[in-house]
Amino acid sequence: MTTVTDLVAEAAALDAADPLAHKRNEFDLDAGVAYFDGNSLGAPPKHVADRVAAVVREQWGGRLIRSWSEGWWEAPVRVGERIAPLVGAAPGQLVVADSTSVNLFKALVAATRLRPGRDEILVDADTFPTDGYIADEVARLTGRTVRRVVAEDMPREAGERTAVALINHVDYVTGRAHDMATLTGALHRTGALVLWDLCHSVGALPVEVDAAGVDLAVGCTYKFLNGGPGAPAFLYVATKWLDGFEQPLAGWAGDSDPFAMRGAYEANAGIARGRAGTPDILSLLALDAALDVWDGVDRGLLRAKGLALGEFFFRCADELLDGATIATPRDEDRGHQISVIDEDAAKTMAALIERGVIGDFRPPNVLRFGLAPLYTTYGEVLRAVTTLRELRHRNDESDSGIGGK
Repeated sequence: MTTVTDLVAEAAALDAADPLAHKRNEFDLDAGVAYFDGNSLGAPPKHVADRVAAVVREQWGGRLIRSWSEGWWEAPVRVGERIAPLVGAAPGQLVVADSTSVNLFKALVAATRLRPGRDEILVDADTFPTDGYIADEVARLTGRTVRRVVAEDMPREAGERTAVALINHVDYVTGRAHDMATLTGALHRTGALVLWDLCHSVGALPVEVDAAGVDLAVGCTYKFLNGGPGAPAFLYVATKWLDGFEQPLAGWAGDSDPFAMRGAYEANAGIARGRAGTPDILSLLALDAALDVWDGVDRGLLRAKGLALGEFFFRCADELLDGATIATPRDEDRGHQISVIDEDAAKTMAALIERGVIGDFRPPNVLRFGLAPLYTTYGEVLRAVTTLRELRHRNDESDSGIGGK
C-alpha cells in the first residue's frame, strides 16, 4: 500500500525532474497557497505590474494621445499574432478585442451570413452558459433556431439546415476535451461551419486550428494565458473566410480607414475587421506583457506536464480518497483540470480555501482543480488531495459526503 510519505517522495522527485519547473519563478504566487483556479483566473507573471506602471507613466502620462499612433492602435492585431502560435494559427487570422461573449456574437452572426439558406445553429449541449445565451439571441435576431446537441453527436445530427455548430473544446465542468479535428471534419461533410470556444484549452492544450480546418474560434485570455481579470478575448477567422466575414458590430475600429471618418462603413481587408470599438489599452498591454512567459515554451512539454499532473492527482486520489468519484476522463481526452464530485461542493471548497488550497466549484456538486503547467507543482497536487482527505475525515460523523456520489 502506498503511504502519504511515499507520495511526498514521489511528488518531490517529479518536481525535481520537471523541465518546466523554472517557469514558476516567473509568477507572483503566495508561497503558502496552492493555487488551482488558473482555469478561471491565471496567476500574474511578476513583471506585468511594472510593465503596466510604465505604460501609465511613460505612454499615457509621457506621450499622452501620441501613443495611439506609436503602437496603441495596432496592438489588437499585434498581440493577436503573439497568441496565434499557441492555437496553431498562421499569421493574419487572429485579433484580440472585446470579450468572449461579444466575439461569439460576431462569429455566430457572420457564420449565418456565410451559410445563407441554412436556418439552424447547433450548440454543444454541455456548453458554458454564455455560449448558449448568445446563440439564442443570435437565432432570435437572425430568424434561426438553436438546437442543443451533445458534441460527439453533432455530425450525425447536423444536416442541410445547419449553418454552424458551436462547440467548447474543453468542457468547463468535467474537463473533458473534444476531438477538434475529427468533429470539424465530420461537420464539414454536412456543409456546416464550426465555431470552437477555446477558453479552457488555450494555454493548456496544444490547439491546432489551422491543421484541424477550423472555420472560426474565440477564446479568453485571463485563464491559462494569465492576462489578468477582464483581459480582452480573441477572435480567429480562417483565411478562407476573411473576405466574406461580415460581422454585425461594424464599429469604426474594424473599418479599412478608421480615421477617414467616412459616412459609410468599409470593412478592413484583414483580420482587423473583427474589431469593433476602441480597445482597452491598459488591459491589452497587460496581456501583452503576460504573454512573455510563453516565449520559448515547448507546447509538447506543456501538454505532457498537464497530463502528468492529472495522472498524479488520480493516483493520489485513488490512494487517499477511498470511494471518490472523479468526473474527469482518465485517458488523454481531457484538459488540464480535475473535477471531483462532492455533495456539498460549495462548503467543501470554502473549507479548502481556508486551508490555502484555492480551487473553485460548479453547481451542484463539482470541485474543480485547475492544473496550470507553468506554475502548478506535483507537491501542490498532493497537498490538495491530502487536504480533501483531512476534511473528509473531519466530516465523516456529520455524513458530509465528500467524494460521494
